[in-house]
Amino acid sequence: MNKKTVYAEDIKTGDKVCEVFLAAEKTLAYSQKGSPYLNLRLRDRTGDVDGKVWENALAWDKTFKKGDLIRIQARALNFKNAIQLSIIELKQVDDREVDLADFFAVAKGDLAGMFAALMEYVERIKTPCLTALLHSFFRDERTVALFKRAPAAKGFHHVYIGGLLEHTLSVVRLLAAAADHYPGINRDLLIAGGILHDIGKIYEFSFERIVEYSDAGRLVGHIVMGVEMVDEKIAAIPDFPAQTAMELRHLILSHHGVLEYGSPKRPKTLEALIVHFMDDLDAKVNAFQEHIRGSRDEESDWTPYHRLFDRYIYKGKPFPNDEEGRTPGPPAPPPPAEGS
Repeated sequence: MNKKTVYAEDIKTGDKVCEVFLAAEKTLAYSQKGSPYLNLRLRDRTGDVDGKVWENALAWDKTFKKGDLIRIQARALNFKNAIQLSIIELKQVDDREVDLADFFAVAKGDLAGMFAALMEYVERIKTPCLTALLHSFFRDERTVALFKRAPAAKGFHHVYIGGLLEHTLSVVRLLAAAADHYPGINRDLLIAGGILHDIGKIYEFSFERIVEYSDAGRLVGHIVMGVEMVDEKIAAIPDFPAQTAMELRHLILSHHGVLEYGSPKRPKTLEALIVHFMDDLDAKVNAFQEHIRGSRDEESDWTPYHRLFDRYIYKGKPFPNDEEGRTPGPPAPPPPAEGS
């Protein structure tokens, strides 16, 4: 087994690169002069890097397919403040020649620990029917196995093994804080809805090698699939309150917020509104962070253009005396005056 020594996050302009990557994306394109070339998105566990094959593209195109592992010989260039590999040669690599763990990004937190933390929220729920519903999902070994591995999206946020679990736990922690802050919230419904809002994603995506939509994911989508899964579980729970079931369905159906983003309904309850905004917040913060982390141009304070956000993102400057590079917060307030 060959040991991988060069990772995507370490590549710098001018480097000669001879290493194995996963071909996460592959398209044959043509220049304005009609010359064929290959667009590649190369991946390992540290991130992605763009690649181009300019010479003999038609011949190289026939030697591998999307999802294959390939060994490339390339030169790293700077194109629009991002690393781009100009590939001279490539060869398909057998899976047995490498450690597959080197090519799949995984959530930074411990998956078992994150799942245990999420289950603590389940056990704090006091509404018996909601506890029974959550137990029916998370005491099922197949569901748990898929939930621990699934990404949260294909290309926007938490796009790695364990991403769905990481995202769900983060959303639930935000929801718990919101429930403490705002009066009049059905806390159990809010937390249960947060835990289940993306449950359909365990079947929306296939993620054995690269993240792709399943047929059901493209034709139905995780929102409707999630409601169908919840309805199936509720049907097996005696005397599940119809009102609670309806509000939980609404929360799942509306969590994308607006019709243009795939929600069949817009939020019309406090709980649905809060889940929508916390879900949206966590997704966008992760997308910002991952885009900043993936920006390797140390000479610029800005990331490359983010197509989905339609903007460049400011990376910020580390606080001078902070070894961890954290950005300083606002100055501390002055101490209270005596007698106040």
